[in-house]
Amino acid sequence: MTTDPTAGLQHVTTFCGQCSCGCPELYLDPAADEDRRVVITDDFGQAIRMSVAQLAVIVDDSRNGVLDGLLADAR
Repeated sequence: MTTDPTAGLQHVTTFCGQCSCGCPELYLDPAADEDRRVVITDDFGQAIRMSVAQLAVIVDDSRNGVLDGLLADAR
């Protein structure tokens, strides 16, 4: 029997969501230490953890265009 690795986590969003491939998802873990509260899962069953402050840097960088070149090449 496999346990659900997202049990107890608060779901925030699913990235993609247009398919059934197991898209990456963003969760908050209210029981985790502050430096591990954000959980991002991928479609391979792996997860990374970071603080809300670290996620804020990624969001701010994205808003400021830091990732635009990378994304333009991927499309």
